[in-house]
Amino acid sequence: MAEVVKMPKLSDTMTEGVVAEWHKKVGDEVSSGELLAEIETDKATMEFESFYDGVLLHIGVEKGNAAPVNDILAIIGEKGEDVAKIIEEAAQAKPEEKTEASASAGANSDTQKEEAKPVETKSAPVEAKPTSTTTTTSVASSVNIVSPETNGKVKASPLAKRLAEERHINLSMVKGTGEGGRIVKRDIDNYQGGGSFVGIEKYSEVPVSQMRKVIAQRLGESKFSAPHFYLTISMDMDNAIAARKSINNNIAPAKISFNDLVIKAVAKALIKHPKVNASWLGDKIRFNEHVHIGVAVAVDEGLLVPVVRFADGKTLTQIGAEVKDYAGKAKAKKLQPEDWEGNTFTISNLGMFGIEEFTAIINPPDACILAVGGISQVPVVKNGQIVPGNVMKVTLSCDHRVVDGAVGSAFLNTFKEYMENPILLLGENQI
Repeated sequence: MAEVVKMPKLSDTMTEGVVAEWHKKVGDEVSSGELLAEIETDKATMEFESFYDGVLLHIGVEKGNAAPVNDILAIIGEKGEDVAKIIEEAAQAKPEEKTEASASAGANSDTQKEEAKPVETKSAPVEAKPTSTTTTTSVASSVNIVSPETNGKVKASPLAKRLAEERHINLSMVKGTGEGGRIVKRDIDNYQGGGSFVGIEKYSEVPVSQMRKVIAQRLGESKFSAPHFYLTISMDMDNAIAARKSINNNIAPAKISFNDLVIKAVAKALIKHPKVNASWLGDKIRFNEHVHIGVAVAVDEGLLVPVVRFADGKTLTQIGAEVKDYAGKAKAKKLQPEDWEGNTFTISNLGMFGIEEFTAIINPPDACILAVGGISQVPVVKNGQIVPGNVMKVTLSCDHRVVDGAVGSAFLNTFKEYMENPILLLGENQI
């Protein structure tokens, strides 16, 4: 007797499917495990395999057309069988009956697949596999990806191969119950021994901390509301390395870091380029004349950004001491709201973690953030000769609503000039 294949619900949000391709036409023989059609859902394009043997007697949804979940997709039965009555009865079925049939199919799909009883108003079980890279939700029908032929000449459906691969089951050890001994999904599901399971899926979950909630909210709003663009520049750090060594050995009352030099150079560059030291306020742009630099500090639960205020007027030693104090407070969770408010520009430095180059998400309300990579020893050309050099890359993330490419580029080149010639930072009482 004829079996009705209905449009299944393949994701929790799917209400209808579109037939992207039929791999069989009316009159063709169909075997269990054979590819029947491709269906576009709201999340992916899925391949459907039949669990019925017989002849394709009716196609209910033509290629390119859409149909609601539970509408007739196809009818499979014996050659010459009259399906007119089935089609008519299905069309007259009440909505609640369709819903109940769909739920029954989802809860008892394995039983239906194995027994293959004649059904006129129940959803036919099928196998589904994605043909796009979109993630899908597994429901009554299983989702799989076509895998290459394995285990010599063992006959198996694509879904069975996929499941065997995932479960580390040797297909040559599985007895097939499909046509001609073909291995199908139920054979993999029922397989009891001989596999070489090498692990178990497991995970842990922790509640989202308030800090991570705020980070997610603020940076999510920034990334998806501010049109970011990125500018990267490399700089020769030989002079900066030499200057820092000389300062720490001979002048500075406390050791200064490369990060202190970066903060000072950024502060002085912002004075020259106030259009970068700005904020987007919706109906107006604020150009800040003061320089408050946020410095990203990593803590266990994420990032905090304490602010070095009036950084352009502070010495390298003052900047270094302030950043160290903020870092200690951040890790001890003792920062106060006034410590992280008021930034006009932000610096994120991952160089100490071995990162050579990266991009950062703008920290509202700033118009820009500078991502600082580590110093790398690489071959460079000087005076026509290839010699060892020390290079640092930085990337400026810009809010295109405020900062254009030329403005950002000019700022970066001024910053580069200060870093490559640190003597320009070392005016009177600047150490």
